[in-house]
Amino acid sequence: MTAALDAGWPLVLAGLGFGYLLGSIPFGLILTKYAGLGDVRAIGSGNIGATNVLRTGRKGLAAATLLGDALKGTVAVLVAGLWGEEPALAAGLGAFLGHLFPVWLSFKGGKGVATFLGVLLALNPLALLAFAVIWLGLAFALRYSSLSALAASAATPLVLWALGQPRTALLFLVLGLLLWWKHAPNIRRLLAGTEGRIGQKG
Repeated sequence: MTAALDAGWPLVLAGLGFGYLLGSIPFGLILTKYAGLGDVRAIGSGNIGATNVLRTGRKGLAAATLLGDALKGTVAVLVAGLWGEEPALAAGLGAFLGHLFPVWLSFKGGKGVATFLGVLLALNPLALLAFAVIWLGLAFALRYSSLSALAASAATPLVLWALGQPRTALLFLVLGLLLWWKHAPNIRRLLAGTEGRIGQKG
């Protein structure tokens, strides 16, 4: 609270708002419509993220969606970072909230993994590397993409704390809780043993 006041509430709120507006850009929806594939929300899970875009069979569009959803978090943090650390953290939160709850889509957005990674890239690339190592290790061993992302996101605040960034760790604790909440259907399928594995057909 004191740190936020030190940065100045107007700048913190500006960072939050700027991040939200960037985060709410629905790249998956825009790219699939531009490619003539219709509304991506009408297929698969109905999600606007890269995983659902991949269900169109267009790997390039899915990759572009992943990149766009990540970079909107990165750009939000880097631009707001010109105003100070607290506005940068606020922009990271705003970008994540914008992706999850975009005002343009009746607050029904994606699950947040790509934007989580984009914000992390801007704030601590070393922690992003740790995320990647955890994700890849679990994905290789267990072949569950969702479980790998959930575990890596849970470890991220601990990694940031160990790296001496308690404020950033607190931000990612909040982001991680929201990410887990958005993955509730995946968690239920994991517990039931019905979650799809990486590379699984049908």
